[in-house]
Amino acid sequence: QLQLVESGGALVQPGGSLRLSCAASGFTLDYYTIGWFRQAPGKEREGVSCISSSGSGTNYADSLKGRFTIPRDNAKNTVYLQMNNLKAEDAAVYYCAAGWQPYPAMCTILPKEQYGFWGQGTPVTLSS
Repeated sequence: QLQLVESGGALVQPGGSLRLSCAASGFTLDYYTIGWFRQAPGKEREGVSCISSSGSGTNYADSLKGRFTIPRDNAKNTVYLQMNNLKAEDAAVYYCAAGWQPYPAMCTILPKEQYGFWGQGTPVTLSS
């Protein structure tokens, strides 16, 4: 059974850092693109980042480039989202998702409908 479990969400101060984890089970990352998405209250779910099935290709939402990275640990079958210099607008529930994409060395974040398996989400809250 394919499963994704996110963890690492927390209350953090603006300017701080946080690393989210997305642990995959029932499949190996070698065959799937992994994407990170987020949804703030009252807003649509938006794409954050993706990493290709080979692990060599990554992509980021333009507004997040330079602050977020998406490393992967094949031995742990886990993808991370490293978030630095967090801002109030980064507060949201963060989801990871898995989907098949045709090119192992590149990935696209959107459309989100190309991701068929989703985790339950982990909340990130920014303190005022």
